[in-house]
Amino acid sequence: MDYEIIVSTLAATVRLTTPLLFACLAGLYSERSGVFDIGLEGKMLAGAFGAVSVLTGSVWLGLLAAIAVSILMAMLHAVASITLKGNQIISGVAINFLAQGLTAVLGLAWFHQGGRTPPLPPGGRFEAIDWPWADQIHSVPIVGPLYATLLSGHNILVYLAFLCVPLTYWVLYRTRFGLRLRAVGENPKAVDTAGISVTLLRYRALIITGVLCGLAGAYFSIAQGNGFINNMTAGKGFIALAALIFAKWRPVPAMFATLLFGFLDALQIRLQGAVLPGTSWQIPVQFIQALPYILTCVLLAGFIGKAIGPKAGGVPYTKER
Repeated sequence: MDYEIIVSTLAATVRLTTPLLFACLAGLYSERSGVFDIGLEGKMLAGAFGAVSVLTGSVWLGLLAAIAVSILMAMLHAVASITLKGNQIISGVAINFLAQGLTAVLGLAWFHQGGRTPPLPPGGRFEAIDWPWADQIHSVPIVGPLYATLLSGHNILVYLAFLCVPLTYWVLYRTRFGLRLRAVGENPKAVDTAGISVTLLRYRALIITGVLCGLAGAYFSIAQGNGFINNMTAGKGFIALAALIFAKWRPVPAMFATLLFGFLDALQIRLQGAVLPGTSWQIPVQFIQALPYILTCVLLAGFIGKAIGPKAGGVPYTKER
């Protein structure tokens, strides 16, 4: 394969990994606190719609709207699963259905385009950032394409997603909040006995989850895309959840797990219409498009070894009197 094609595929991998990484880190915060979050998909979808619904022409207002809408969905999940002590799986599924239904209905009512939104006005999208001398260095063998195509030319949310990995590692393993967050996901009774509010910690974790899902949703509609399309997240929240389990709820392995899924997504785009070597048989497009989802099923079927989540995950905490 041509070197330029390899580098462009890797660059596409980075771009396609970005929303998965945001969502995976979002799930890491909520599940480390003991709240199982299957509603990542719904939060991302709501954030994607919120980012374009303002139509102000300001990309930053769109980003804030995406985060605000996603936090609102996260708080609905928090009230249902933490305050009301409901079933966290059912609550997450309800968030997904609510987001899918509301975005379709509101999109149709507000924009009258079958649930889609109009193209974003000028200034409404995050544009690619070209690093210094990218055009001049591009012709340099080996190093040039890596710098000009793989490192340069992405929008700010791509770089922010990968910066969130060391930041999350630092928060979880180097701060008091991170220590308490990990503890409340393992033994909330011990945390409560120490005089720390389990409820407050879990709410704070879900706020962070909402922020990260809002960033992921905004990436779909105002960075990667140019407006909102019905169900534009296309199951990426569930893939992010699979990557989180694959990474065993750790931030750095989560980055590599999402890169694997992102690479498969980029590869299926590249391989569409490809012909098997030595034959005239064309690989079915449907099979190529299914590759990321096939990997998700394989991983969740237990081929990653034993993955044990936080002990208190999925169990509402009831304070003993």
